Amino acid sequence: MTRILQSLAEISASYDALFCDLWGCLHNGKQPYPAAVAALQAFRAQGGKVCLMTNAPRPKQYVVAQLDRMGVPRDAWDLVVSSGDAAQDAMFEGAVGRKLWHIGQAKDDGFFTDITQAHVGSPAIMRVPLAEAEGIVASGPFDEETETPEDYRDRFQDAIDRGLVMLCANPDLVVDMGETRIYCAGALAEFYESMGGKALYYGKPHAPIYDRARQLMGLGPDARCLAVGDGIDTDILGAMQQGINSIFVTGGLAADAFGSDVENPDADKLRDWLGARDRTPAYAIGRLR
Repeated sequence: MTRILQSLAEISASYDALFCDLWGCLHNGKQPYPAAVAALQAFRAQGGKVCLMTNAPRPKQYVVAQLDRMGVPRDAWDLVVSSGDAAQDAMFEGAVGRKLWHIGQAKDDGFFTDITQAHVGSPAIMRVPLAEAEGIVASGPFDEETETPEDYRDRFQDAIDRGLVMLCANPDLVVDMGETRIYCAGALAEFYESMGGKALYYGKPHAPIYDRARQLMGLGPDARCLAVGDGIDTDILGAMQQGINSIFVTGGLAADAFGSDVENPDADKLRDWLGARDRTPAYAIGRLR
């Protein structure tokens, strides 16, 4: 049975490392949650390691720059691992070809241009129109404020007819930018697959991003890890598949399902909601604090 927490401190001594989601847990896309920042600082102060694990489709340095702009202090985390890192590795290894149609915005250009030392000698990646493409990279809609996956139906059908595979740089379906909910690359990839196409994923809940985090953190096989997130099919499912405990942040994407008090989820509603989705986080909390 999922235990509802009032604070991370209730259980923090039982864990060595924390895999913490960003959007909906540490910040809302515009500003950090002070209580969440304090909780991570306290976890590190007692000797724990914090990995900010995000499905952002950009290499980690761009995520760090965004956190700095928002005012998230550096002493709240040890490292950042992004879906963009893992997906970028796959792209330069040729997972979907070398001539690629990119669905996304200019803010994601670093995915293609900021080449890590490991891939400096790799054959060039070229962004081309759909008609010339060997594969697709999706980092998000062209216009995330107005577009839906349905807007891509005709172009996706053409790509599917030609057998193009999509590399999804962000498996999230939606995120909340302040008070506005926007579609992510995961929604495009899900729609592509529903039409008969094939998509590849490298962020949560898939194993590559967890493997990368453990390696960079120097965690041994006996490390006691805990995942924190508001994505039931990314953060929580990923933790279940990795065999690690998780805290489901109910005040994030699914906040409306657990009663009127976002800080204190209704226990009965939470039990029924999780049961309907066959998800079993060890813990739940209204907001990370």
